[in-house]
Amino acid sequence: MQLTLEVNGMTCDHCEKAVKDVLNALEGVYGVDVDVSSGKVDVTYDESYVSKDLMKEAIKAQGYQPVG
Repeated sequence: MQLTLEVNGMTCDHCEKAVKDVLNALEGVYGVDVDVSSGKVDVTYDESYVSKDLMKEAIKAQGYQPVG
């Protein structure tokens, strides 16, 4: 599955790395592409292992705000 999340609060390369690392650490996430300038995070994942809510919670734990 593919999902695009909108994330507020990302401003730099560190933000990109933090979001990418926390999502890649989740079981069932196979790919993450972060675009800091647009605030979009594209995630390729297996929905039998990980949910949108779980990904949003992981992003929130890093101090960013997923929207929607």
